[in-house]
Amino acid sequence: MDGALDTPVLDDHMHLDPRHGRGVEAAVEFARSGGTHLLVVNKPSWHLLEGLPEDPADFREVFELTVGVVSEASGVLPGRAWPVLGVHPGLVSRLVDAGHDPEKARELMRTGLDVAAEYVEDGRALALKSGRPHYEVDDAVRAASNDVMCHGFELAAEADCAIQLHAEGGEDLTAVTEWAEERGLSARRVVKHYAGGRLAGPTKSVISNKDELETAVELATEEGEPFMMETDFIDDPDRPGAVLGPKTVPRRVRWLREEGHDESIRVAHVETPADVYDIDTEGTLAE
Repeated sequence: MDGALDTPVLDDHMHLDPRHGRGVEAAVEFARSGGTHLLVVNKPSWHLLEGLPEDPADFREVFELTVGVVSEASGVLPGRAWPVLGVHPGLVSRLVDAGHDPEKARELMRTGLDVAAEYVEDGRALALKSGRPHYEVDDAVRAASNDVMCHGFELAAEADCAIQLHAEGGEDLTAVTEWAEERGLSARRVVKHYAGGRLAGPTKSVISNKDELETAVELATEEGEPFMMETDFIDDPDRPGAVLGPKTVPRRVRWLREEGHDESIRVAHVETPADVYDIDTEGTLAE
């Protein structure tokens, strides 16, 4: 056990799989290492269902599993957990490979986002998740994916919430945040999951490798750039610890403290979450 830290410690993007993985036990490990708050993103639907989703009820099954394990996680954390619900952009390829045309795949994925938005609207989820494939696809699939992502921006604007994006890497996604702003969603409420330390456009949710965090801290200190930290822990029994394990963010916070970066810790775990998600990681420690 690494022990508690005297600060909120938020992992901005973790998966908990109550059906096949460790589920709430991963949250226990996070808490024992000093973690306090989690944003839990539903796993891709094909990991939780027996097949590919076909209708709104299938997406609802995935979301209900996530909401349930988040409730359990809140019971073991010093702070709390929140669900982030949506449709993994890789679903488009699986649907097309299964015989759907891109337009039909697009409509099904938009439907999934519509269902996720219902959970945000009724207070059962904090934010949405969408994006586009991070790998090469043909023009029709790319166009369908961009349409799904922009539909997510519209829904997030209507629900007044943030949206996490799974998308390609790189250091400039301003074109994507311009699409969001055209639909009424502030760029600061577009969160690039698995971001590097340097990124123009969305708010960075930095994968918690030391080199990327060093870059993010430098930009936060010198230019006031916001960022958050994540593991993208996928809770897959066949890949234990992937992408990064539940202990990683608390341990990186401890390392940042040893390096004298207290202000950047506050940026990542208090100020940016408040600005992006409207959550109070300090106040919820006292609940």
